[in-house]
Amino acid sequence: MMNWNALYHCLRERAPSLELRRDEPMSRHTSFRVGGPVPMMALPKSEDEAQQVMQTAAQGFGIKAFFMGKGSNLLVSDQGADLLVVKACDGLNRLELLPEGEWPGHSTILAGSGVSLARLSNFALEHGLAGLEFAHGIPGSVGGGVYMNAGAYGGELGQVVSSVSSAAFPAEEEMRMWIDSGFSYRHSRFQEQDEFILRACFSLKPGDPAGIKAKMDDLARRRREKQPLEYPSAGSTFKRPEPVNGQPVYAAALIDRCGLKGLTVGGAQVSEKHAGFIVNRGGACCDDIRKLMAQVRERVFRETGVTLEPEVRWLGKEGEGWNF
Repeated sequence: MMNWNALYHCLRERAPSLELRRDEPMSRHTSFRVGGPVPMMALPKSEDEAQQVMQTAAQGFGIKAFFMGKGSNLLVSDQGADLLVVKACDGLNRLELLPEGEWPGHSTILAGSGVSLARLSNFALEHGLAGLEFAHGIPGSVGGGVYMNAGAYGGELGQVVSSVSSAAFPAEEEMRMWIDSGFSYRHSRFQEQDEFILRACFSLKPGDPAGIKAKMDDLARRRREKQPLEYPSAGSTFKRPEPVNGQPVYAAALIDRCGLKGLTVGGAQVSEKHAGFIVNRGGACCDDIRKLMAQVRERVFRETGVTLEPEVRWLGKEGEGWNF
């Protein structure tokens, strides 16, 4: 059994300024507003603190951590999880324009993993750099966005990320830098590796600030009109399915075709505004959301033959899972 008290005191000695929380409810840290407690959460404010957490957990206790950003793509069990959670959001917030671009005709922004995608895209706008307009409305952080290759409206972070720096488990003294991050649809190499994303560099082209702002405003308007932003959710619940007979297929369209808008389990509901979103209408628990996802998945498969795969990440105790 993990001795959480011993880990707590060891981290206190090695990193006195590190913010540590015991028995922290994950409902405070996910956009769904659900999730039970974890025995310990570390919120490093610097890369040195993040690496100290990694080294202490690995070398002294043989455990690896679960890394998270803003929790905007995460569903956590009502029972919580027996894990050390390291949350980058609110720390690791370095954000700067580097002196020289890595690619001809481009400029490079360096962003810490805790920087929000909204702040990053606004920073690009301030410097007249185009390419991140799509990311302005994504409610996530740089670290989480790189991890899942976040995207919207035809754009993905993998299109503009030029390098990623990370700390590995088992912990090493030096960070790693990745030029090829293995990006594909909602995927990066970090999903197969025990690495904590520390920062990323974004190579962007100069653009007209008025045009960049107009595009950001247009996408924001489209989000407000089409997405249920008034309710807690994790954005798109399911990934885009593989094409059928060479034609693109969209999860929201399939769910809508099956007449599932408004379907409810407890406080969870398939949004009446956008079928691709499952929302917390108030008082939902993780089990409500998971059961509703299972019903949607079963009905869509039965009526269309298409298997929907979750885009939302799962976090729970050993032996738990989607149970689809």
